[in-house]
Amino acid sequence: MVNNNNTNLSNEKEVKTDSSISGTHPMPNQSREEDMGFKELYEQSLNQLQYGDIARGKVVQITADTVMVDVGWKTEGFIPIKELKDAEGNLTVSEGDDIEVFIDKRDSEGNLVLSHEKAAKLKVWDDIKHVSENNLTIKGTVVEKVKGGLSVDIGIIAFLPGSQIDVRPIKDLEQFIGQTLEFQILKYDRKRNNVVLSRRSIVATERESEKRETLNNIVEGNIIEGVIKNITDYGIFIDLGGIDGLLHVTDISWGRIAKPSEIFHKGDKIKVKVLSFDREKERVSLGLKQLHDNPWEHISERYPVGALVQGKVVNLTDYGVFIELEPGVEGLVHISEMYWTREIKHPSKVMNVGDTVNVVVLEVNPEAKRVSLSLKQTTANPWEKLKEKYPVGTIVKGLVRNITNFGVFVGIEDGIDGLVHVSDISWKHRVTHPSEYFKKGQEVEAVVLNIDVDNEKFSLGIKQIEKNPWEELPKKYAPGSVVTGKITNFTDFGIFVEIEDGIEGLVHISEISQKRVKSSAELYNVGDVVSAVVKSIDVKTKKIRLSIKEMEAPAPSPASNHQYLNNRENIGSNLGQALADVKIGNQTKE
Repeated sequence: MVNNNNTNLSNEKEVKTDSSISGTHPMPNQSREEDMGFKELYEQSLNQLQYGDIARGKVVQITADTVMVDVGWKTEGFIPIKELKDAEGNLTVSEGDDIEVFIDKRDSEGNLVLSHEKAAKLKVWDDIKHVSENNLTIKGTVVEKVKGGLSVDIGIIAFLPGSQIDVRPIKDLEQFIGQTLEFQILKYDRKRNNVVLSRRSIVATERESEKRETLNNIVEGNIIEGVIKNITDYGIFIDLGGIDGLLHVTDISWGRIAKPSEIFHKGDKIKVKVLSFDREKERVSLGLKQLHDNPWEHISERYPVGALVQGKVVNLTDYGVFIELEPGVEGLVHISEMYWTREIKHPSKVMNVGDTVNVVVLEVNPEAKRVSLSLKQTTANPWEKLKEKYPVGTIVKGLVRNITNFGVFVGIEDGIDGLVHVSDISWKHRVTHPSEYFKKGQEVEAVVLNIDVDNEKFSLGIKQIEKNPWEELPKKYAPGSVVTGKITNFTDFGIFVEIEDGIEGLVHISEISQKRVKSSAELYNVGDVVSAVVKSIDVKTKKIRLSIKEMEAPAPSPASNHQYLNNRENIGSNLGQALADVKIGNQTKE
């Protein structure tokens, strides 16, 4: 920092010279003119120094504490040695070096005290004034980040406001620390030791110059280098030199890019290809993947269907795993193609990004840039072995692993369950829910009904262990035969009668009675035992039709009393017979 008292000395220099500084004793002018010629007097007047002057001297001696400097006309002064050491404590001058010094004062012993620091600071202020008045630039080194901007060393500490650093707002000010740059003097106050700097106009001029050069040289198809300026989810903005270009996310890689920020960083240099250029709008579209051949060309030749290939896991999702086969080419192993029998909730449970795996190519679609892969097909299909081991009709044993409303899953092999559908549990009973008959961990026997290798389905049946009782029913109950059973249920359309354990027949409401019946509940209750005639048995649909009314005596036909009503030949005899019957009847009553 510049000392204000010393500054005043430089501003208000002493008019009178100190004869002691010149190293001579005062004498009458007349005597001196007698001893010296005019030339000597002129040279002496030039070497007369004043307190507050800046003089150039030569280092004549260096001691442990001081550096002796000859400032001319046999006058020597000393500088404290600490002023001439750097931050590491190394001496920055040697004997014989010329340096600038400030004529400070005399000490108590009459020795001339000099200052190199004050000379440097006073010279800086002269430079600051000159730079400011002539609209020039001055070099400085950014020292540290301070409130509102940066602190810059230009010989003294100056302030660079954040708004004056660049033409655009700068968030990361610390990136400038340690850089030596050119600055303009925005304003200064010597009394307050205050200097404010600016770089805005310098940067604007530099950018405009770079921009003109870039616009003149940019050509579609050229490969150019730029600096990453900003990164977004949709792309990267690159400073090409006064003008920004956009590298869209779709032009970064032939493969999949999730977030550009995971790969690139601000300030990185990058080479790109100019895809398009609108000179009027100053818009530049850039490409990175275009620096390399399209890996999707001829991909079917490199990865034929059925080929066993190796790749690296690059992403894990709920529905599968992405495998990088080569830079820019990724394939998907769908979760259904990971294991033959093992069920997993998420691929991350069994794999990690970076794992190397072998896979089989299932499908290649160059147009859609899609490759389907399979992990499970690198091993033998256990379902093929299962079909050979358990032919249809084989009776197997297993533990109930899961119960659903549509059936029971029975563990047969490690990782392979067979399904007993609810319809294959019983021949006779109507199963509402399998949990009524089974519990988890229960051992059951079942018959192999079908093994679908392609769809990986194993169908079992429990009722098939026994012979189908419905196949015997037509032999036991021929149409017209009479059966006896208990009423189990009423419906709007009839009565269900159980004729054997678990086997029911339906008496339709029209077959309940000779009389007209509105509801079957008028005549019967659940649990009543009734007899009925078998009308038909359908084995496929498991339906038995019964009739109760056919068990009743046939009622006289209403048409029999009138069958001759319109026959003139018989009307007389019929009427006579009727009268005779009435007469006989009356006599009988009497």
